[in-house]
Order: sequence, then structure tokens, then C-alpha cells
Amino acid sequence: MKQLGTVAVIKGGMSAEREVSLMSGAAVAQALRSRGHDVIEVDIQTHAIAQLAELQFDVAFIALHGRGGEDGTIQGVLEWLDKPYTGSGVMGSAIAMDKWRTKLIWQAAGLPTPSSVLLSDTSDWQAIMAQLNFNAIVKPAREGSSIGMRRVSDATTLADSFHFASRYDSLVMAEQWVTGKEFTVALVGDNILPAIQLKTPHAFYDYNAKYEATDTEYLLPCGLSDDKEKELQQLSRQAFELLGCQGWGRVDVMQDEQGKFWLLEANTSPGMTDHSLVPMAAAAVGKSFAELVEDILTLALERQYG
Repeated sequence: MKQLGTVAVIKGGMSAEREVSLMSGAAVAQALRSRGHDVIEVDIQTHAIAQLAELQFDVAFIALHGRGGEDGTIQGVLEWLDKPYTGSGVMGSAIAMDKWRTKLIWQAAGLPTPSSVLLSDTSDWQAIMAQLNFNAIVKPAREGSSIGMRRVSDATTLADSFHFASRYDSLVMAEQWVTGKEFTVALVGDNILPAIQLKTPHAFYDYNAKYEATDTEYLLPCGLSDDKEKELQQLSRQAFELLGCQGWGRVDVMQDEQGKFWLLEANTSPGMTDHSLVPMAAAAVGKSFAELVEDILTLALERQYG
């Protein structure tokens, strides 16, 4: 058994992904206890600094999703407390949480990512739809779990979807729709796990398809040739590291009908229930959920103490 000391599993939070985070945190805590580790479960809602400063723990597993937990905020608190924690640091977390700025960095480095436009109340909806070939998806730039997202094909639905997404974030973008296959690639330390292809009868892989539907398919093996899967894995690693991300995470990618890959986003604190994507990919290489959790915590301690 790996010596991790007392682990604080930080979960909950106040984002729109609170319920998912509570499930992730519970699964992580249960896995650690099954391996004999000392665990403190911390439901962060307000006054995170005071909450964490009063606790005695050796390393934190961040099971928070969305703003406040995946955007560099809780990472900054743990830095201030001088506590090792899982996943990316303050900068990498903040950048990856912001889909708009993530795309700007990837574009500047010449990596493939779909065209996008930042929306506002004064946007020319018809001109934007023409620019995006009348096939786009509207996204709150700093939300996860596909919350607030809608697919659009005309100016009226674009405007309506902008106002809908604005309920979740003041920064809203429209992104060129890529017709093809969707993949996700998990990274844990130096290991790139097997890609998973996601298939859903929904318009896209939305919140319902992720957490509620029973008709979502997860293809593992992913259906790509060995060479194509390696290309996808290397692109994902390059994209992840370019944002300053580290430790562990996941990159979501589309493959168009011509076979080209297009980067969508990076996730620095993915879901961690026993049916989530990263544990699914780890299981494909013989890694149990509990072993995966231990590996992620070990990476955090190694980064802090060398």
C-alpha cells in the first residue's frame, strides 16, 4: 500500500457541477478507505481557506468540478497553505477552465481547433452564423459537463442560445460544429491512456448523455487504427502540456469526416465515479479505480517533494 498520509478529499463546491462533484468525491473517498488510507471528506461551500486551514492533512485530492474548484481558485488556497494537491497548478487550471482562452493558445501554437466567435448582446447573429457555416455550438466559456450548451443552425436560435448560456457565464462563445466522431484521451503522469470514442443519439454529448442516459456508448478500443490512435494521443498530450496542465486530466477531441482531429477542450479535474471516463480508460490497461486514485495522489506528492 502506498504511503499517502491523511488525504483530504475536497468535493461539492458551489458551481453548477456540485452534484457531480459530490459523487466523484464520495467514490474517491470510498476507494481510498478500501485500501486502508486515512481520509477526510471536505464539502467546500464557502470560506474554503478557513475550512481547510483548520484541518490536519498531508495531501488533497481535488474532486471539485467547475468554477471554484477547477479554475485555479482552490489550487491557490492549497498553495497558500503549502499543501500538495492533485492535478494542475493555478495557471494550468485557470487557462483550461476557460474554453475561449484555451482556444487562443492552441491557435497561436498552430494546433487544430474549430473556429469560434465570442458573443455579446451587440453581435451580428446572421453574420456569425454565416462565418460558422450555419452549423455551430454555443458554449458558456467557463462551465463544464456541457452545461448551458446548445447546437444552432440559424441566427434566431443563435441569439436565443446566447441568452440561455449567459445564465451560466458572462463569457459565451459560438464554435464551428465538427461533423464526425468524438474521442476523449486521459493522461496520468507520463502515461497516455487508451482513447475512448463517445457515441450518443443526442445532438451532442450533453449533460444528459453524460450522466443520465442509458443509450450512450463508450467504445474501447476506440475504433481507430494504431497509428491514428497514437496521433490522437500525442496531439492530446501536446495540447494538455501547452496549457501548463500537469498531473492528470483529459482532452476532448473531434475527428471530422476526412479523418482530421480537432481539439475541443481540456479537463483538469474530470469526473471520478466508478463509471467515469478516466477510470474507464485506466481499467482498459488493468488499473483499478483505487489504484488510479493512489497514482494521482502519488503524482501530487512527487511534485511537491520530488
